[in-house]
Amino acid sequence: MVDITLNQLLEAGVHLGHKSYRWNPKMLPYIYTEINNVHILDLVQSARLLKETDNYIKLALKKNKTFLFVATKPQITSLIASEAKRCNSHYVNERWLGGMLTNWITLKSRIERLKSLEKQEKDHVFDLLPKKAAASRIKELKKLRKYLDGIKDMTKLPDIVIIIDQKREITAIRECRKLRIPIISIVDTNCDPDLIDVPIPGNDDGVGSIKLILKFLADSIINNK
Repeated sequence: MVDITLNQLLEAGVHLGHKSYRWNPKMLPYIYTEINNVHILDLVQSARLLKETDNYIKLALKKNKTFLFVATKPQITSLIASEAKRCNSHYVNERWLGGMLTNWITLKSRIERLKSLEKQEKDHVFDLLPKKAAASRIKELKKLRKYLDGIKDMTKLPDIVIIIDQKREITAIRECRKLRIPIISIVDTNCDPDLIDVPIPGNDDGVGSIKLILKFLADSIINNK
């Protein structure tokens, strides 16, 4: 089992919530106290729920479930990609395009287009085209690669989606809920835990907090395979 200590959570700032006036009352059971108008999350519960998440991932992997990481915060773009790749999972780290899951057939056609353009690039087809046509395809390739590179090898809908920042990724959450795809997510003091199947109380803004929890989740996927 992947382990994490209260001290690690504390040092990473996982306990730091939002200003008390920004809270969601549904998060009350996970809040330890309030200091200088800032809510402080209960790290004992965070640690307990991380262990429950580890067990959830373990059971999911026994059934060969697949994972999709979603986080489009600019400050963690490279982090989400590296952690997802490390545990051989898919990821979206630039922008959630509406319908990525609910309009999967259309998305698959875009992925096929990306792969086609990448093959053309590899085979130096662009060099044989008129400058304007080549420039147009290169521009299209860059755009598709930017948004779809992390899911181009995803052959079917993911079984479980890991989301960082509920407020920012609410479109992704709505799509998951519509398709009944389970969600693992950090829930900060301004979040609605009822939208999440496997909640992890924690700071979803601080890079240190996100980095620690992402590493934990990736390690859990690796170690439970």
